[in-house]
Amino acid sequence: MSNATTYKVTGMSCDHCERAVTAELTGVEGVSAVHAAADSGLVTVTFTGEPDDEAVREAVDEAGYELVGRA
Repeated sequence: MSNATTYKVTGMSCDHCERAVTAELTGVEGVSAVHAAADSGLVTVTFTGEPDDEAVREAVDEAGYELVGRA
């Protein structure tokens, strides 16, 4: 079972931003897919189990951006 959750992230403005966020989130345990869109500021994360909002927040912070919350 997989769960896709969309988050609002501030600070992304280009392809590099999308790649940085995707790279950090791909390393989070239980994440099977990531789609980041700088133009909308939305990041969709697919988990193999239950979504882990705190792990997502930490990964986005590590990439240099801010997680506002679920979209």
